Amino acid sequence: MHDHSSQTANTTRSSAIQLHYFPSAASMAPHILLEELEIPFELIKIDKDGGGLDSEAYRALNPNGLIPVLVEGDLVLYETAAICLHLADTHPDAGLMPRMGSVERAHAYKWLSWFSTTLQQALIVYFYPERWADSVHAIEQIKSHAQQRVLFLLEQIEMHLATTAAPWMLGTTFSVLDVYGMMLCRWTRNFEGRKARDFSHIGPWLARVLARPAVQRAFDKEELPLPWV
Repeated sequence: MHDHSSQTANTTRSSAIQLHYFPSAASMAPHILLEELEIPFELIKIDKDGGGLDSEAYRALNPNGLIPVLVEGDLVLYETAAICLHLADTHPDAGLMPRMGSVERAHAYKWLSWFSTTLQQALIVYFYPERWADSVHAIEQIKSHAQQRVLFLLEQIEMHLATTAAPWMLGTTFSVLDVYGMMLCRWTRNFEGRKARDFSHIGPWLARVLARPAVQRAFDKEELPLPWV
């Protein structure tokens, strides 16, 4: 493994791939995939709490001011799902996505789109309810509804895993979907009441994902405390 890690955006190291990240943020999925691929890359931690997302330099990379951003030569790529697909497509031998044009690939697109546009967005409403309301009561109500929405959506993952009776989202093969799904399920770890890990099929699936050495390396480098999910 030739990974290089940096704790600031100011670095003199050079690398084929740079991932601008923040611990436990949406950069986690690309970070884990890079660990899975065991290719040279550099982590650049963004000073999120110190205004790093609004800096001129970062906005030049991602005008939305969001994490993550992947830089690879002249390529500057943002949006987590796009970065994950790019990494899988440029390293096909790793088998992180099914064969192009296959039925399995179509289902992979479905799930990845669902994760990023449905489940992730419900989680965003939960974590940032003040974006949709001003009063304390309304904010609390939105957060409560968002949590119930997330739990409803998790039931779809639960049913899928129960129906397929396979270790991974796409069956017997570990893929991008397991990484992305685990990341989102992790975000429920501090929910009041039921959490993703409490579902009878999601819980063991998350344990399988967490057991992978690449996942453990990423969590270690991001210095994440327990519980991991």
